[in-house]
Amino acid sequence: MDRLTEMEAFATVVDQGGFTDAAKKMGISKSAVSKHVSSLEARLGARLLNRTTRRVSPTEIGLAYYDRARRVLNDAGEADALVTSMQSAPSGLLRISVATDFGVNHLSPILGDFLSEFPEITVNMVLNNRFVELISEGFDMAIRIGELEDSTLRSRKLTETTRRMVGSPAYFARYGRPQKIDDLNEHKLLHYSNQSNGNVWKITAPSGEKRQVRSAGWLTVNDGQSLLNAAISGLGIAYLPSFLYREALEKGLIEEAIPDLPQERLGIYAVYPPGRFTQPKVRSFIDYLVSHFAGMEAPI
Repeated sequence: MDRLTEMEAFATVVDQGGFTDAAKKMGISKSAVSKHVSSLEARLGARLLNRTTRRVSPTEIGLAYYDRARRVLNDAGEADALVTSMQSAPSGLLRISVATDFGVNHLSPILGDFLSEFPEITVNMVLNNRFVELISEGFDMAIRIGELEDSTLRSRKLTETTRRMVGSPAYFARYGRPQKIDDLNEHKLLHYSNQSNGNVWKITAPSGEKRQVRSAGWLTVNDGQSLLNAAISGLGIAYLPSFLYREALEKGLIEEAIPDLPQERLGIYAVYPPGRFTQPKVRSFIDYLVSHFAGMEAPI
């Protein structure tokens, strides 16, 4: 006989308290349930049930076996559900956390096409500029830029961006242009307040050496577009990703502060909770993003 069926018959008898109710639960005859349990006991060489005319109860060995058997049956049920889920059309509410700047510039414009392709999915995209806890705050996934902190989250790289220091021509005309990294200490710096390392810029020198610039800064704000606007207004030098400053740079509203420095490349990742499989709605959106960014010139 099938081992899993024997196990299921035994566990159902324990759950239901007898063969008759177990047979009704499984949709088979009482004699079939009895045969399955007897076959299991014979194979194991142990009595698992105490049988009387009035009641059926597990033996000490039977109770210990029941605990393990129920886990196996639950896992088998989850495995079946997984296959069904993987084959079904992606559906349900997809809750995404993304930084405002990236969400506005790169996710909002493509959501319409994604939802047209997957009409059973609904999206709740939360634009914020803080580090969210995916699981405790109920998010299915997030988009993160830069070096990922050590985490139990799973991740998939979508594309890359670059980061440069920029300021307005009016600012450089008034305060001069820094010629090297050390000169930044004499300038007005514009900081992003949600950096985990505070007001510290990590910069690669022409030699390849990693340098850190620490400054209280003239302005600190938690929004990249606001930093760009401040730089354009001549308030100081900002350190921004290229998807934010590229258009302003092309229009001549800003200039690179130290053009000879190597470009800082930042990975852009989809991160999502760990698990033995990825929900179809999450997998479909990540696949869609990978395909979308693969068709663009990188870095963005």
